[in-house]
Amino acid sequence: MFQTNNYRMIGYMIIFIISYFTMGKITFPTKYLPGRKEAMKIINDKHYVLKTNIYGPFNDFKQIVLGTGCFWGAELKAWRLPGVITTAVGYCGGQTPNPTYEEVCSGDTGHNEVVLVVYDEKKVTTSDILRLFFEMHDPTQGMGQGNDRGTQYRSGIYYTTEEQSKLAHHAKDTYETLLKRPITTEIKKLENFYYAEEYHQQYLAKPNARPYCSAAPTGISLKSFPNSNFKLGEDYWNKYAPISCSIRGPFHQILYPFTSSNV
Repeated sequence: MFQTNNYRMIGYMIIFIISYFTMGKITFPTKYLPGRKEAMKIINDKHYVLKTNIYGPFNDFKQIVLGTGCFWGAELKAWRLPGVITTAVGYCGGQTPNPTYEEVCSGDTGHNEVVLVVYDEKKVTTSDILRLFFEMHDPTQGMGQGNDRGTQYRSGIYYTTEEQSKLAHHAKDTYETLLKRPITTEIKKLENFYYAEEYHQQYLAKPNARPYCSAAPTGISLKSFPNSNFKLGEDYWNKYAPISCSIRGPFHQILYPFTSSNV
């Protein structure tokens, strides 16, 4: 295990160095890797924190997929939301079927590092999730986020319903006005979600995890946008808004509304 983690660390450093020296030159490939027919095998399909199934089916709940840079920190922020049933990290938005992490990092799949969020709209709404999405990263950075550069680190919302699409566009337009600069978030219908390797799932909650996050929140709040409908009040955001790239706890799901026993 020690040697495996060292190899991964070296791999991450190589990817960062290559990405750093190609800043401003990042484009989608003209030829995509072929991939494979077999899906990624995950032996333990239970969420490490929530103890729910990460595969579904999710018939009674809504699903949306989000890309905000490195998926480790993004997933942590997503599973903490009240009303989230489960989360999983994976890849989408590209052309290569069932890619590996190394293939995605090569830039030759067109895929993005993303988080699948499954949620109960009776407890948390699409508006709440979109607020978290825009506030937990800088959606104006194009092909990258913070120190991470590459097509796999782009800002993206991959919707599963037309209602999500409309809300996402409203939220994007509103936040763009607040930021006073163009937002580069891509908003597309989800076509395929490919689960990432098991060691990436809920990575930051696991023992010996490397506490890494490159997200660069702007510090600007998205308190409303056309047709928004929030379940989480300002008391929640005052306490848990992602105002910095903090990957510290809590690692558990936050209980809301607040009471004297869970504040």
